[in-house]
Amino acid sequence: MRFDELNKNNYMLFAIKFYDNPQSLTEEDFNEDLKRLKYVKRLLKRYKNNGILKTHLILNHLIILFNVFGDAAVPLLFYNLEEELWPSIKSFLIFLGRMPDYPKTKITNIVEDKYCSSQLENI
Repeated sequence: MRFDELNKNNYMLFAIKFYDNPQSLTEEDFNEDLKRLKYVKRLLKRYKNNGILKTHLILNHLIILFNVFGDAAVPLLFYNLEEELWPSIKSFLIFLGRMPDYPKTKITNIVEDKYCSSQLENI
């Protein structure tokens, strides 16, 4: 199956196809790893709404997501996050060296969040 665009019909199949966690034995393990996308979303929303940025916690979740989903974590993240959170996640992806250079899409034109970037530089 080709995944030209993630949508609600192919999202789960996409996640399953790219999931690679040798220690995962059950569907519950998979769902726990997938929940990290929601955790990142919640943390970024908290930052956007209250100015509370939990940089290390977001980085921990992102690193685990990349460990189990590989490069597929990027489309999974952007699919799950509202566009208003994209500048923040882009700052984290650039910091981790995971922001793709191609294909040229609307995510490559997003300006990164200056506060997130400055906090990441201090790590």
